[in-house]
Amino acid sequence: MPRDNITLQCTECKSRNYVTTKNKKTTPERLEFSKFCNRCRRHTGHKETK
Repeated sequence: MPRDNITLQCTECKSRNYVTTKNKKTTPERLEFSKFCNRCRRHTGHKETK
């Protein structure tokens, strides 16, 4: 299975906080998680970036 590294970016302050992997064949759409942002000091939405 080809797993590619992706970066997650905060939707509010635009800082790139997290790196994770995903299988682009089974999940072609962009991921979005609610994760803690150190810059905002709270949980915010984090979307997949290029």
